[in-house]
Amino acid sequence: MTKTPTSEFSSVAATALTAKGPQPPPPEQGGFFGHPRGLATLFFTELWERFSYYGMRALLILFMTASVANGGLGFNTENAGAIYGLYTAGVYLTAMPGGWLADRWLGQRMAVLVGGIIIALGHFSMAFPGLLGFYLGLVLIVLGTGMLKPNISTMVGELYPEGGARRDAGFSIFYMGINIGAFGAPLVTGYLGEKVNWHLGFAAAGVGMVFGVIQYVLGAKHLGAVGKKPKLAVVREGESQGRRTPAWVGAAATAVLLGLLGVLHMMGVVQLTSAVGLANAGGFIIVTLALAFFVFMFTAGGLDTTEKRRLGTIAIFFICSAIFWAGFEQAGSSLNLFAKDLTDRTMFGWTVPASFLQSINALLIIAFAPVFAWLWVWLNRRKREPSSPAKFSMGLVLLGAGFLVMVAASLAAASGHKVSPMWLVLTYLLHTFGELSLSPVGLSTVTKLAPQRMVGLMMGVWFMSVSLGNLIAGRVAGQFEEMPLPQLFGSVAATSVAAGLLLALFVRPIRKMMGGVQ
Repeated sequence: MTKTPTSEFSSVAATALTAKGPQPPPPEQGGFFGHPRGLATLFFTELWERFSYYGMRALLILFMTASVANGGLGFNTENAGAIYGLYTAGVYLTAMPGGWLADRWLGQRMAVLVGGIIIALGHFSMAFPGLLGFYLGLVLIVLGTGMLKPNISTMVGELYPEGGARRDAGFSIFYMGINIGAFGAPLVTGYLGEKVNWHLGFAAAGVGMVFGVIQYVLGAKHLGAVGKKPKLAVVREGESQGRRTPAWVGAAATAVLLGLLGVLHMMGVVQLTSAVGLANAGGFIIVTLALAFFVFMFTAGGLDTTEKRRLGTIAIFFICSAIFWAGFEQAGSSLNLFAKDLTDRTMFGWTVPASFLQSINALLIIAFAPVFAWLWVWLNRRKREPSSPAKFSMGLVLLGAGFLVMVAASLAAASGHKVSPMWLVLTYLLHTFGELSLSPVGLSTVTKLAPQRMVGLMMGVWFMSVSLGNLIAGRVAGQFEEMPLPQLFGSVAATSVAAGLLLALFVRPIRKMMGGVQ
């Protein structure tokens, strides 16, 4: 689920990049499960933001593919999948400039407030019929999420200037807020959207974000001076010697992006006037920029031999991450369509909304995240904990196993009878295990492998892999009506399992490339 990488990125990047200088007045302590009272403010802000995001996401592809007569947009699955992929990919791409703006001008606290307001406006735009409101709403939600997500987690880190285990515990509590919001959202917006009116469901997501903004403003007094001052100002006051990403990098990347898009369009390689063309162009741009970055760093980045080997490991993980999220993000697209069209959702004479099944992953995360955390500690004490590459391999194989379940479910549905929802529950269980094996591990490992002078930049590049995976996910889901489902899900399963097994074969040489990092 897209909640895990975003939240993890913000916390580890913030920890790695926190400047040393004059510290702000501390926030109020001891008011929320023994943690700073400001944690409650950020906990509920994030809970409601995730409520709005996952509430809208649960409805998005269902609304786009619903007939006009049933209140939808009547898009075919190819266009709907492309739009879905562009939207979810955009959330990750805007996190980097959102953090950059907060660091230099707005400060984290103002960025979160502005982001929350923009998100709410986006949801309310989608509450009105018409394509203009729909597309405007998607753009606003992407921009607002890019402002809010990286910066609210940075503020959580700042509540604990002492660092250590207490900070880790604070982030664990914060992460529970993410999943509580993600669990409850589809139940509320799904019922309103599918059973009453699509636009009422989108409006409910907007109301959730408004609740988050209101309590954020009212609870800001508990934050002390956390997040008020832009990080660049703190660096200057403290005369920090750490190298930061130059300001021109963002402008240069934007110029390259726009230039490549224009050239591709003029050459006729892509058509920027269609959703499918934009998705293809976006994928090409991300791959090109990522490849250019790694080539430049290897050849002219001023890295020593150890750093180059570690960068090579990050490149391998980059590819694996894109493959994983290309499969995992089928949850909100092709698997959501499978729930709608081919799953028997009748319980006690009532047809359960298809979007209700989107709550399963969050519920499983809440149940199993502590189990996995305990498992890794237990194995570590016995010196049997799998290495980071091994965990990546496990995540990919578990993802593929989930899609093998969907192959069987598709074959069962081919007879013309709708299948039990337990097929999807089992798939989501395996995918959750894969997520817990891969997502936190990948982010943590990248912060350890990246040269300390460019951790922030490397995290931005890392999230390009997540964005690429989301784009691919949308394009794959677009084949839901064109390709036989056993073949569609089988292709995803084969790719994931093959990548996982191939990675497993090279665990030892990859560990050597990591240069002692575990």
